[in-house]
Amino acid sequence: MVTTRKRALLLPGLLLVTIDIVLINVGFAIAWYLRYRLELGREVAASDYLPISTYFGIQAFLTACLLLIYRLNGVYGRRRRQGWADEVSGLTSGALVGAAIMIVAVFYLRPFGYSRLVFIYACVIITFLLATARVADRAWRGYLRRKGIGLQRVLVVGEGPLGRMIMQNIVAQPEVGYKIVGFVDDEPRQSLGRFEYLGPIADIPQLAWRYQIDEVIIALPSASHLKVNEILIACGRLNVRFRIVPDFYELSLNQVDVAEINGIPLIGLRDASLQGSGQVLKRVIDVVLAAAALVLVSPLLLVIAIAIKLDSPGPIIVRQVRIGRWGKPFDFFKFRSMRDRADQELVNLIERNEASGPVFKMRNDPRRTRVGRWLRRSSFDEIPQLLNVLRSEMSLVGPRPPFPWEVAKYAEWHRRRLQVYPGITGLGQVSGRSDLPFDETALLDIWYIENWTLGLDLKIMLRTLPAVISGHGAY
Repeated sequence: MVTTRKRALLLPGLLLVTIDIVLINVGFAIAWYLRYRLELGREVAASDYLPISTYFGIQAFLTACLLLIYRLNGVYGRRRRQGWADEVSGLTSGALVGAAIMIVAVFYLRPFGYSRLVFIYACVIITFLLATARVADRAWRGYLRRKGIGLQRVLVVGEGPLGRMIMQNIVAQPEVGYKIVGFVDDEPRQSLGRFEYLGPIADIPQLAWRYQIDEVIIALPSASHLKVNEILIACGRLNVRFRIVPDFYELSLNQVDVAEINGIPLIGLRDASLQGSGQVLKRVIDVVLAAAALVLVSPLLLVIAIAIKLDSPGPIIVRQVRIGRWGKPFDFFKFRSMRDRADQELVNLIERNEASGPVFKMRNDPRRTRVGRWLRRSSFDEIPQLLNVLRSEMSLVGPRPPFPWEVAKYAEWHRRRLQVYPGITGLGQVSGRSDLPFDETALLDIWYIENWTLGLDLKIMLRTLPAVISGHGAY
C-alpha cells in the first residue's frame, strides 16, 4: 500500500512527466511549423509538403523515447538531486540522443519522406522548453521554500562539528527545502539559535511522531556505528527517510575533494576558497568598489554629517574597537547614531538585552538620537566603514566585526568567524540581521567562509539593497 507520505512524493514526479510530455509535443509542433509554414532552412516544394498529422506517430515514438532516456539519465525520480546546470545538461544530451535515434530509424524505413530539419529544430526547441521549465520550476520552488512553504521537516542527530555543519548549510540555503525541527544528542545540550535541543537519541521514535518528521539526518562520528544502526532500524519502522553524513575524521565536508580511480574513491582536501588568488581577487574588487562608492555617496555624507551635528552634541564619526581577521583589533568607523559616550551606559542596559548569545541588541535603545534612529533604519551609519575597507581592515562582504567583549564569550566553534576579514554586509545581514539568533548568524558566516565564490559575494551584495530598503531586522 502506498502511504500518504509516499503518495505526496509521487505526485510532483507524475506532474513533471506530464508537463514534459506536453512540452515535447509542443516543441515538435513548433519545429514542424518553422519548417513547413515558415520554410526555415530552404523552400519547401509542394510535392514535399507533409501535414503535421503525418508526424503524429513519430511524435508519439519520440516522446516515449525521450521519456525513457530521461528516466535512465536520472532526470526523474529519486535520482533527481543534481543542480540545475547538471539537469539541463542531462536534458540536452537526452534530446540529442533521441533526435539521433529518430533520424536513423525514420530514414532507414522511409529515406525520402520526412524532413531532417524538423528533427534538428525539434531537438533544439524541446531542449529549450524543457530547460526553461526546469529553471522556472526551481526558481518557484526556491521562492516558496524561502517563504516556508513545502518544506521537508528534518530532525538532526548529533550536535558536534558534523551536526553544526549540516545545520549551517541548511540555514544558509533555504531554497533546498529543509526545515530543521530540532536536534537530538545523548549529551545534554543548549538550543542552537532557533534549533531546539529535543532530547536524547533514544527519543527519536516519539519525536518523529510528535513533530511529523519527514527525514532524519544522522551526523554522528564514525565511532558511533552501533548507534547509527539502531537509528536506521527505527527509521525503517517509522517509514521515515534518513541520510547519513560521512565522518571524514571531522574534516569540513565543504573542503573534501573526492576523485576516483576505476570506481575507488580517493578522498583529499582542497584549498580553502578564501586563500591565495581568491583572497587577492576579492581584495582588488573591495578596493575598487569601495573607492567608487565613496565618490558616489560623497554628497550624502555631507548631508548626514550636518544632520548629526545639528541634532546632538558629540563627534560625527565614532571609533569603536572591533575584532578583525585572526582576532586582530582595529578602529571601526561609524556615523554616530547615539548620544555622546553611549558605550559607558551599556552596563546599565545589559539586563534588557533582547539578543541571544554574546551580543547586545535592543529594539528601542534609549541611547539613540533622533537622527540616529533614521541612520540605523536606513543603515547609512555603516557608510564610513568603506574607509575600513580601503585600510585593509574590512571587506565589503563578510561576517560582521564583533566587540572584544563579545569574542571573549565565544564558544570555540564561533571563532571560525574570525578566519576572514569582517564585512560591511554579509549572509547574516541579508538573512534577517538583528532578528537572527547569534548562533544562527554564526552558522551562516561559517557557511559563507567555506563556500565563498565571487558569485556568492555578488549575490549577497544584490540582496543587501532590498534588505536595507525593507529595514527588516535593523535597529
